[in-house]
Amino acid sequence: MNLRGDFWRFVCSNWVTVLGTQITIVALPLTAVLALHAGAFQLGLLNVVQTAAFLLIGLPAGVWVDRRPRRPILVWADLVRGFALLTVPAAAWLGVLTLPHLYAVALVLGVGTVFFDVAQMSFLPAIVPRQGLERANGRLEVTRQVSVLTGPGLGGWLVATITAPFALLADAFGYLVSAHLLSGIRAGERPESRPKRRPRPDERLDERPESGPKRRLRAEVAEGIAFVVQDQVLRRVAIGGALTRIALGITAVGYPLYLVVDLHVEATAYGLLLSASAVGALLGAPLVGGLTARFGIGATLYGSAVLVAVLQLPALATGPGWRLLAFPVASALASAAGVIFNVVQLSYRQRITPEHLLGRVNASMRFIMWGTTPLGGLAGGLLGEWLGGYAVFAAGVIMLALSYLAVVTAPGIRLTKAG
Repeated sequence: MNLRGDFWRFVCSNWVTVLGTQITIVALPLTAVLALHAGAFQLGLLNVVQTAAFLLIGLPAGVWVDRRPRRPILVWADLVRGFALLTVPAAAWLGVLTLPHLYAVALVLGVGTVFFDVAQMSFLPAIVPRQGLERANGRLEVTRQVSVLTGPGLGGWLVATITAPFALLADAFGYLVSAHLLSGIRAGERPESRPKRRPRPDERLDERPESGPKRRLRAEVAEGIAFVVQDQVLRRVAIGGALTRIALGITAVGYPLYLVVDLHVEATAYGLLLSASAVGALLGAPLVGGLTARFGIGATLYGSAVLVAVLQLPALATGPGWRLLAFPVASALASAAGVIFNVVQLSYRQRITPEHLLGRVNASMRFIMWGTTPLGGLAGGLLGEWLGGYAVFAAGVIMLALSYLAVVTAPGIRLTKAG
């Protein structure tokens, strides 16, 4: 079995998928605005439709991922998303593209992303030995940040060159390439790790265990949530992640309101300021393997959480003139520590979770952390209306720092080890 070849197929699949997603982040809303003349409410509804799947099917998706081999789920999620995106330029070419069509495509993208993300995090331990997960996730994070750094610019260029609906062809093609790469992975999942079920006394002896009545969906979902709640590290990371999503919702309002409206930063310069976080993440991701090897998983997780909390705060000095530099410097440094934290917590989760529970545990973490996203946008909007630009900007920065206190206030995490 060529595990090395399988892993690099996995890495390349991740790269083209994330790059395409970054293009779509630019091209999909611009298709609504430029091609269909969507207003602010319709644009907001497009975002709601695309993210609704995380709340509506996030937890059941974990159960379904645990019930099926994960590689085919990844392939089908890519194929479905790719073909859904292809319908947009096709409809635009035929002159029949509508907003309901765009909403339907956004919904399909959201559903496919939920299944893909949960299955991807759960499939990696079948490709990489568990003691190598930190380095593997670090490499995946490098490719992700390269895509985050280059994708929006590429998306903007494609929109300007071939119009927004046809720019989506790049993401559609990326999904199809990703499906091809993933279909070539030969590493097998380990079905023997799934627990054997004893037959019930009233069960026919000739009946296969798999064909018996399935446990209720709710009970299987509860297993994943219980695993998260009972582990100190996962529980606190989930709480911190939920608070972080609220903070990011506030900063999504505060950053443009303060930097662009109050400080009059031009759009191009604003994009460069935001890209500083991706630069920092690129610097931090390669350090993960060495740090965990030297200090251990618990100390690296705890130390990176402390650094993220502290390094967010210099952004509060952001202002006109040379003080504008405080924002990209703080963003880059905090992001470098933040990517270390994220890679280590994900690798820890993949290490300690039994294979038959990986889908549900990953889905539970994603559900808890991402379920608060709408609250952040609402809070940011209200704060912006009441208090003005700098106040909501500062509130977002402070909230980002405070969100890591869920981990920082648990010093026992420093002693955490994973098998």
